[in-house]
Amino acid sequence: MKLAIINGPNLNLLGIREPGIYGYADFGSFMEHLRKTYPEVTFDYFQSNVEGELINALHAYGFSHQGIILNAGGFTHTSVALADAVAAISAPVMEVHISNIFAREDFRHVSYLGAKCKGSISGLGLEGYELAVSYFLKQK
Repeated sequence: MKLAIINGPNLNLLGIREPGIYGYADFGSFMEHLRKTYPEVTFDYFQSNVEGELINALHAYGFSHQGIILNAGGFTHTSVALADAVAAISAPVMEVHISNIFAREDFRHVSYLGAKCKGSISGLGLEGYELAVSYFLKQK
């Protein structure tokens, strides 16, 4: 199975950015953990702070992978263009957020992506990505 993980703005700073909210683990180490835990999955990983690059990644992976795990960061709450890209591809997308977006500022309670995604996981830390992988594996 081929899965892509696409992370948006500021997620390159995991481990040092607001650790009280996002934890102390960096994503590179977490990717190693995923690859060891799920050897039956081929993971592609992409991170960008640029909205257009995230759209290009969705287009690139969206017709060749069995699933995409997307944490669009702050673009979740602002980007109609990302939502349109999710709707345009054939791969199912699982929206993941490390923090509980509903326990934060009011503007974070809105996800333009959620309605276009297969599902949403919010507030479970990095474990949310593992739950998304598990979901996709059960869909084989």
